[in-house]
Amino acid sequence: MCEKHMKQESQDVPTLGRRSVFGRIWAGLVALAILEGGWLISLILRAKRKEGAASNSVQIIDVGEMTQFIPGQVTAVPQGRFFLSCLEDGRLIALSRTCTHLGCTLPWNVEKKQFICPCHGSTFDERGEVLTAPAVRPLDYYPVKIENGVIKVDVSKPMKRETFDLSQTARV
Repeated sequence: MCEKHMKQESQDVPTLGRRSVFGRIWAGLVALAILEGGWLISLILRAKRKEGAASNSVQIIDVGEMTQFIPGQVTAVPQGRFFLSCLEDGRLIALSRTCTHLGCTLPWNVEKKQFICPCHGSTFDERGEVLTAPAVRPLDYYPVKIENGVIKVDVSKPMKRETFDLSQTARV
């Protein structure tokens, strides 16, 4: 009877089959992937919060003296990542160097007096208005102030716009 009892005990002990082992491994890998995905999402959300807090702060860049800029001149301001355009009437507008179509960086073409997007060919005039598509809205701009003859630009947040307006410019 002892032998029969031992045989019965060995039959009662569950054995792990190959499918069961692979099932547990897959479940562990899925759990690990979910944890890693949650960790990545939390990192992204924390970075966005920090970015949002930083964009609320004012960042003023001194561009130079008013006398340095002549009407019709467009000057790149690398430290602010924008162009300062001195319009024919002497007004100033600080234009983003980012194309409003897909975000490519724009150069100023002195000969054609246009911003020409190297990615898809959109063109903009010295006021940032669209001359040729595919871009459908003007370049974003930054607020400009002139204090004691010094040009100051707030680059903390680009201002979106649908059309050019004189309120987007500064004048002495």
